[in-house]
Amino acid sequence: MSTENKGTALVTGASSGIGQLYAERLASRGYDLILVARRLDRLDALAKKIAADTGRKVDTLRADLSQAADVAVVEKRLADDASITLLVNNAGMSLEGSILDNDSAKIAQLIAVNITAPTLLAAAAAQAFVKRDKGGIVNIASVLAYAPEMMDGIYSGSKSHLVNVTLGLASLLKDSKVRVQAVLPGATKSEIWEKSGKDPEALMPGMVMETADLVDAGLLGYDRGEVITIPPLHDEEQFKALEAARAAMAPNLSRKEVAPRYRA
Repeated sequence: MSTENKGTALVTGASSGIGQLYAERLASRGYDLILVARRLDRLDALAKKIAADTGRKVDTLRADLSQAADVAVVEKRLADDASITLLVNNAGMSLEGSILDNDSAKIAQLIAVNITAPTLLAAAAAQAFVKRDKGGIVNIASVLAYAPEMMDGIYSGSKSHLVNVTLGLASLLKDSKVRVQAVLPGATKSEIWEKSGKDPEALMPGMVMETADLVDAGLLGYDRGEVITIPPLHDEEQFKALEAARAAMAPNLSRKEVAPRYRA
């Protein structure tokens, strides 16, 4: 338990699962908290528990991140509250079934929650933190960003978007005191599985990580200054090889002439 005051961490999707564990761990590290989620009753109960356990100040903010007006409220809090030093972009959802099984309203909701909201919040946080010359952004993505064929491409695409946002921000902020990280969980025990109608143990027996292990690994990666943290990946050389291949290909992606293989 830290007695150091590290400012305030704003955590979205904080009422359960990964978001709840991040809130608890960050309070123990010396952060005050702003907990954001749709279910205010659960947020208030969690806030009281964390405050009692740690002595930290814990505020709650009800917001449905599929709604533009609610996202705007959270953006304003990030912009106006100078005590905020960390954003954990955790809120997310998945579909029950694939793109073939869902109507446009459900697909639009996923895009709003998984792409639009975290992008706007990351932008608001980054702009505010640059002005304050301090802060950090943690985007909870997914290993599916690198394995889109394993599940529905809409969900994995939304997580690829967060990885891209993170990498882009990391490049822009490399000379500042603002840090950015994407944490890529594999299958992790979380309510998102219940909402999607999927049983992770049935889909991936023996491969589902405990939420506490995931969060602790993510925080260790943040402490080490990692931009991409993949807690379930044991062979780090595989990721390094992927990044090296991507960097090698980048200078060759835009040319005046088409590649010879595309000439008739």
